[in-house]
Amino acid sequence: MLKILNIAGARPNFMKVAPIYAEMKRRAAEFEPMIVHTGQHYDAAMSDAFFDDLGMPKPDIYLGVGSGSHAVQTAKIMTEFEPVVLEHKPDWVLVVGDVNSTIACALVCAKLGIKIAHVEAGLRSWDRGMPEEINRILTDSISDLLFTTSQDADENLRQEGIPAERVRFVGNVMIDSLLEHLKIAENSKVRTDLGIVEGAYAVMTLHRPSNVDERDVFGGILDALLSVAERLPIIFPVHPRTRAKIEEFGFLGRIAASNIKLIEPLGYLDFMRLYSGARLVLTDSGGLQEETTVLGIPCLTLRHNTERPITIEMGTNVLVGTDPDKIKQAAKNVLENPVVAETKIPPLWDGKAAGRICDELIGFA
Repeated sequence: MLKILNIAGARPNFMKVAPIYAEMKRRAAEFEPMIVHTGQHYDAAMSDAFFDDLGMPKPDIYLGVGSGSHAVQTAKIMTEFEPVVLEHKPDWVLVVGDVNSTIACALVCAKLGIKIAHVEAGLRSWDRGMPEEINRILTDSISDLLFTTSQDADENLRQEGIPAERVRFVGNVMIDSLLEHLKIAENSKVRTDLGIVEGAYAVMTLHRPSNVDERDVFGGILDALLSVAERLPIIFPVHPRTRAKIEEFGFLGRIAASNIKLIEPLGYLDFMRLYSGARLVLTDSGGLQEETTVLGIPCLTLRHNTERPITIEMGTNVLVGTDPDKIKQAAKNVLENPVVAETKIPPLWDGKAAGRICDELIGFA
């Protein structure tokens, strides 16, 4: 039996850990899984809501590290996590994604000689100005087993000199969560509460510092959004840092007078119900690029790069950057063409990635 510590630090991690943990619990003769929540996303209400929506139990261990600069937060996680590893002596520590918790826990294990499995390995934006890119590269370099979501990620790792015997193409565990919960999310009343109907609204998410921390950049994106909102309402669940910048830059009045509706962040099921009915999604998030691809929803990514190019090559994602004219034109193209161009769901994005991950952990010599 393998004792596995599954690391969850930020909300995007929860959707990746949930199906893996559930699969391990189903295979009780093979796995003894535990959940470690670092507390990197420390809003208790939001964390509890996501755990409840995903059917996850309360974490076995909660580190409670809270906020701080990248260096401070990473250091806090390391110092809090090391005693946990020493006490529980796991066979594997499984980290997911690319947040500070990912690299911090991986570093602790590498120093202690504990085997590391990295879920979502090999993704690259080729932009080292993104903190997540640094986390991805470093975590992959010290992991013992690297689970990839797409074959371009395998190629990235090959080019970086990662031995092929450490890499496993297993598919996308985020899609496991999506497909399992899509029907359950139909019980959400979020559309009714917001007075919107399927196919007649857009959804917006925006949180990256490169988009919201500079007034001119954020202002340009807002100009484009105001133009799009003249054609259909935009529902905008607002990240706390984004809301603070909206207020700091004096944008609130323009938004209030428009067809953009600011709402509080939503739980997993409510948000799934919201975006799954959208005519268009505009985002700077990574996960939404993947989920909209599987659901066939047009997605405009407000970034100059993406670590998920397969969503462009096979899916519904269009990389538009932050130029207002490009955003407006891309939205116009979507809204004036009711039929989405033919797309394909990427290989192994089939809801069975967690099972393949568990098989590989058992079979890894």
